[in-house]
Amino acid sequence: MNEHLLRFPAHSHSRRSSLRTVLREVVRAGAISRAELSRRTGLSKQTMSDIVRDLLEEDWLRAVGQQRGAVGRSATNYELNPSRCHVWGGDLGGTSLRVCIADLTGRTVAEAREPTEPAGGEAVVNQIVALVGRLAASRGLPLERIACGAIGVPGAYDRQSRRLSLVTNVAGLDRMDLEAVLGARLGMTVFAENDVTLAANGELSRGSPWSTGTFAFLAMGTGVGLGLVSEGQIVRGARGAAGEIAWLPLGGDPFDSRNFHAGTLERAISSVAILERYRAYGGPKDASMIALFDAYNAGAPAAARVLDEVARTLAVVIVAIRALLDPEAVVFGGSIGVRPELLALVRAQLARCMPDPVPVEASRLGGKAAEVGAVAMAISHVHDLLLSDLPATPEAFDPAGARD
Repeated sequence: MNEHLLRFPAHSHSRRSSLRTVLREVVRAGAISRAELSRRTGLSKQTMSDIVRDLLEEDWLRAVGQQRGAVGRSATNYELNPSRCHVWGGDLGGTSLRVCIADLTGRTVAEAREPTEPAGGEAVVNQIVALVGRLAASRGLPLERIACGAIGVPGAYDRQSRRLSLVTNVAGLDRMDLEAVLGARLGMTVFAENDVTLAANGELSRGSPWSTGTFAFLAMGTGVGLGLVSEGQIVRGARGAAGEIAWLPLGGDPFDSRNFHAGTLERAISSVAILERYRAYGGPKDASMIALFDAYNAGAPAAARVLDEVARTLAVVIVAIRALLDPEAVVFGGSIGVRPELLALVRAQLARCMPDPVPVEASRLGGKAAEVGAVAMAISHVHDLLLSDLPATPEAFDPAGARD
C-alpha cells in the first residue's frame, strides 16, 4: 500500500514522534514560523531547526514567505508541501464516472469524466482503475506517489460487512468488496462511500456557511439521495443507509411491489420517472430533461404540470427532513436538483405547507460536489496517518479534516 509515503522509517521512534508533532501543528496552522512551532510544541529552538531541516530535505515542508517580527527581524513561514504526495477522488453514477487527482490542499491537478460502463461490476472496476492510471500518467505521477483514494457510489456502504446495498443504477457492485478490489488493483488504500454523503462532505469541506453546521444535501438525477450533516458531522446510520430517501413512501404506493427495486420516491421523481410522466401528459416521445426544462421555460403546459407535481412531492420530502434533522438549509445537487426553475417551484410549494420554510439553495460545487467530498475524505486519511503511528480507519475520518 502507498501509506509508506506517510511514514518516517529512517528516523528513531523519538524522532518520528517529534516529526509528527511538528507536522500536526503545521497542518493545523497552514503556515507557521519555526519560533511559533517551538512555542506550540515545547521543543527547543535547536531541535526545531533540526526537525524543520529534516522535513524540508524529505520534501514534507516548503517555505512560503516571511512574517514581520520585532523591529528589523523577520521569520520564514513553512507549510505542508501539497505536492509531496497526491490523492484521487471519484464519483461513480449510473450514467457517468468522474475522477480527479488532487494535491494535499485539495487542488485538482488532473480530472476526467466519461460514461459509466453499462456492464457494471468488474467492467466498472476496470474503468475506474484505467481512468486513475491515465490521469496519473498525464501528470507524470507514478501510482506509487498517490497515497490513497476515495470514491462515491450510488448506494449504501456498510462498513461492518464491507458490502454495498440499495445499488439500483450500477449492476454488480453489491457482489464485491469494492474497497478491497480497487485497493488491490491500484496498490493503495481506497475508501468507498455513498455518493450523496460525499457530496454533503464536499459542501462541508469548503466551509459550511451555516452556523450550526447542520444541513441536508438532496441530489436529484438518475436517482434520488440525501446526505446528512449534523453539527458538522456526517451522519451515516447503523449500516450506511442514512439518507436513502429513494425508499420514502412518498409520490406513489409503497405497497406496489414494483417499488422494491428502486424505492417509491425514486420511481416518482427520478429523471426516468419525470420523463415518463411528461410523455404521458403529451410531451415528445424522445424528450430529454434538458428539452423538458426548455419546454417549461417556453410555457408548455405539459412541462409545467410535470415540474409542479415534482416540486410538490419535494416539498413534502423537505417537511419530513425538517421534522427529523431540523436543518438550517437543504442544498440541492445533481443534474436536475440544481436547475433554478425547479428550486423556484419548490420554494413556492414550501411556502404553502410550512409557516417558516427551510431555505433551499443550489450546491456551490455543482456536479463536482461528490468528487470534492471524496478528495476531502482521502486528504483527511492522509492527515490521520501523518499525525499518528496507528492506522487510520475510515469510520473515524473527520469530514472537515481537509480544512485544518
